[in-house]
Amino acid sequence: MSWRVVVVSGYSKLEYKLGYLVCRGEETKKVFIGEIGTLIVESTAVSVTAALLAELIRAKVNIVFCDEKHNPQSQLIALYARHDGSGMLKRQLCWTEEIKTAVWTEIIRRKIFQQYMFLKELESAQSGLLEKYAAELQDGDITNREGHAAKVYFNELFGLKFKRGDSTFFNSALNYGYALLLSAFNRAVVCCGYSTQLGINHKNEFNHFNLSCDLMEPFRVLVDRYVFNCDGDEMTADYKHAMCNLLNRQIKIDGNYCSLTDGIGIYCRSVFQALGSGDIDAVKSYEL
Repeated sequence: MSWRVVVVSGYSKLEYKLGYLVCRGEETKKVFIGEIGTLIVESTAVSVTAALLAELIRAKVNIVFCDEKHNPQSQLIALYARHDGSGMLKRQLCWTEEIKTAVWTEIIRRKIFQQYMFLKELESAQSGLLEKYAAELQDGDITNREGHAAKVYFNELFGLKFKRGDSTFFNSALNYGYALLLSAFNRAVVCCGYSTQLGINHKNEFNHFNLSCDLMEPFRVLVDRYVFNCDGDEMTADYKHAMCNLLNRQIKIDGNYCSLTDGIGIYCRSVFQALGSGDIDAVKSYEL
């Protein structure tokens, strides 16, 4: 089972040899490809052979490339992750608006519930308000309970002056974590044979990952928890490396504990089952 998050920084060359990723830099290190869940190439001074990329894609490794500022910039995704990819795409195109609305509403309900649980753990007086918003949720969230919940939630975590989009450490940390999380969801969606571009609620024509953005909503809280609980006031290399390990944290889903990366796969498959069958109860929740 793949579980390792491998981060490569600094000048080095990555190549393939006998089932291993070989990193040649100041030291030569080897990692068995079958153990790698995510590879993050953090530096633009890293060179990678085509043979290694082919083997990593064959093993369905999540490959993320960073820019010169060491922030996630792109992701390498397999063109043919499943033998029946065309059939899965046809199924995706047949999802009805009614069932997409129902599944989206359930996803948002679980997102607000996770936010509520976090504030409750912090003994916040505002946690009850989020519980109320979740109970008030209507089909398609036509009253924007998600937006109201987000305002209360982030103000409680980071202060009343906090705004998403401002150039602050907290926003930089959240964006970095969300980018890592999105890459894991992209991998899970593609492995299931679906298109990341065709979302159930996100429909931005300039967003290549609409479906992944839909699915990841309840899991954003895991990044929020990390940023809130970890000391730091600047995006150092050590802070980013520690955040990368978030993909290895344990969650409980479908009655069992597993890594976040594996849990995302289980969750995505359950959502696709719900979209195909119309059974909203098929969507699985996670616990910590």
